[in-house]
Amino acid sequence: MKEKDFVSKAVGKYVRISPQKCRLITDLVRDRYVGEALTILHFSKKKKASSIVEKVLRSAIANAQQKSPNVDVDNLFILEIFVDQGPQWKRLRAAPMGRAARILKKTSHVSILLEEKKRR
Repeated sequence: MKEKDFVSKAVGKYVRISPQKCRLITDLVRDRYVGEALTILHFSKKKKASSIVEKVLRSAIANAQQKSPNVDVDNLFILEIFVDQGPQWKRLRAAPMGRAARILKKTSHVSILLEEKKRR
């Protein structure tokens, strides 16, 4: 990944959703133009994950416009989108016979890289 390969980048860190759930949504929008990706995210049934990915995608679009004002938003293409696992919150729940059961609340880091690509 070289600096000149992409126009903008946005990262959503410590997002309170499981990486597995978020990856299902990112697989839908990988290798698409941003207009098409926003439409897919808007009409997706997984509302929590799609709203998180949509927020990070809109941030990447805004970063591209801020970095170079002459960029055409319609030609922006999702070069890379991936979800990494963040730290887990450890919680305890009461279990039978005075024991405790551990609950792991997972977090995610969502990263999006955009490039400008001419449409056919």
